[in-house]
Amino acid sequence: MKKVIFDVDTGIDDAMAIAYAVNSPELDLLGLTTSYGNVAVDEATRNTLAVLEKLGRKIPVYAGTAKPLVRGNREGFAKKVHGEDGLGNVLNFEPAASAETQFAVDFIIEKVKKHPNEVTIIAVGPLTNLALALQKAPEIVEHVSDVVIMGGAVFVPGNATPHAEANIFTDPEAAKIVLSSGLPITLVGLDVTMQTLLPREKVDAWRGSEVGDFFADMVGFYHDFYESANPGIGGCGLHDPLAVGVAIDPSLVKAKDIAVDVTSEGKEDGRTIPIMEGNPKIQVCTEVDAQAFLDHFLKRVPTAQ
Repeated sequence: MKKVIFDVDTGIDDAMAIAYAVNSPELDLLGLTTSYGNVAVDEATRNTLAVLEKLGRKIPVYAGTAKPLVRGNREGFAKKVHGEDGLGNVLNFEPAASAETQFAVDFIIEKVKKHPNEVTIIAVGPLTNLALALQKAPEIVEHVSDVVIMGGAVFVPGNATPHAEANIFTDPEAAKIVLSSGLPITLVGLDVTMQTLLPREKVDAWRGSEVGDFFADMVGFYHDFYESANPGIGGCGLHDPLAVGVAIDPSLVKAKDIAVDVTSEGKEDGRTIPIMEGNPKIQVCTEVDAQAFLDHFLKRVPTAQ
């Protein structure tokens, strides 16, 4: 069982990824850390607690950073993609649980040091929390088991801009620090996540229970956005869930061992650039067994326990 820290900015695909992770016996979730991104950090923290409550799970949640390393928040969070509340406008309750008092960055450092070479970090939002942890305690590079990141568009167009994927675009400076740190990273970007579409009829099949209806209503909003942006696409992208899938079973993807630089200015701000002969190298996912992943995902989401 892998010890996991799951760093999220909980919108709709984060919520599906959380359900996937908590229902995967291969993963021992030490805690979830939150950041701004799809929503503000306080909203991401609330959403994370709410999703866990719906799933009937008690896992500690640690609030993290509220803004990028060196720049201000970009105007407007991803309301059109994830809804005003970040969960497809279905959140009609305040979670009973509260976040822990420890800052997410300190939690990451503490757990990596307590369990050297045992902790997997799954990061599916902007990389600010992890960058701050590396700045504060650079020695943890040698003690993290592995890092699975949902982010980047290395060989394909972006989704925030023609050049940049949203998580990297939100804090390019943090991404540059993390991707050049020497951490053992697998980058699960748009190169593969846009091949993992969740059909609407699969989501409709979730209905009939409180948790199933909650997730079906939430993901329905996501489907509507995808269809409006890409008429006829037939599903929504499983971006963050694929990062969880890769942490569970790396054989779901094939990857290239290359270095990746990040542009932090100009019209290509946030672009992830492959440097074939550069160092340090990371694993950049370029192929995915989409059907095997979808089948695995659907066996575990959104089951309450």
